Amino acid sequence: MKREIKTTADGSHTLFVPELNEHYHSTHGAWQEAIHVYINAGLHHCPKSEIHVLEIGFGTGLNAFLTLLESTKKKIVYTTLELHPISIEEAQKLNYASQISPENEQLFIHLHQVDWEKRIDITPHFSFLKLKRDITNHTSLDFSTHFDVVYFDAFAPEKQPEMWTQKVFENILSVCNPGATLVTYCAKGIVRRTMQEAGWEVEKLMGPPGKREMLRTKKPTILHL
Repeated sequence: MKREIKTTADGSHTLFVPELNEHYHSTHGAWQEAIHVYINAGLHHCPKSEIHVLEIGFGTGLNAFLTLLESTKKKIVYTTLELHPISIEEAQKLNYASQISPENEQLFIHLHQVDWEKRIDITPHFSFLKLKRDITNHTSLDFSTHFDVVYFDAFAPEKQPEMWTQKVFENILSVCNPGATLVTYCAKGIVRRTMQEAGWEVEKLMGPPGKREMLRTKKPTILHL
C-alpha cells in the first residue's frame, strides 16, 4: 500500500493513502485530534491506577506514543491491532517525537521496532503488545485480559465499512470490563446507532479541531437482557 507523508494544520504529520483517498488523521491537526479524542476523552476518563488499553489501528503509532508519555502517571497495559503496519523507514520520517517530546524520540521508534505478537515492557510503567489481527474476524478477539479503554481509530466508515459493523462492536464489547469506555473521532448517526445496537451506551462530545462532534461509549455495568 502506497503512503505519502503530509503535514496537518498543527504542524504534525499524517499519512495519506492515494488508493483510498484517505488520511490516517485529521488534516486539521493529527496531534491535536489524538490528544482530544484518545487521551483526554478516553485515557483521562478512566480512574484506574492500572489501565488496560486496546487500540484498533496502530497506524503511525501516534496514539501509542502519546499514551506512553502519560504512563509516568499510571501503569498502562497497551494492546494494539494493525493488519497493515507501516515500515520502520516510514516511522523514522514522522515528526511526532520532535514536535511533542524530542527527548523521547527513540522510544517512538522503539514502538515500531519491537517484535509483533510479543508483549514488551517499553518502560516500567508501559507494557506493549502489537498484534497483526483482523478485527472483522470474530475469532480474532481472544485475549487473556479485558480492557478498560478502547481507542477505535479505523479509517472512516465510507472507506472501511467492514470495520464499523455491529458484529465488530459486539466483539469489542465482549473483551471489555464493565464500565469500560470506547472513544472514536467518528460521530456519524449510523455509527452511533450501530454501537447502541451492539450494547454500548453512547454519548456525543465536542469534537477535535475541524470536527463538530466525536463519540464516547460505555459498556454498561449491568447488561440489559
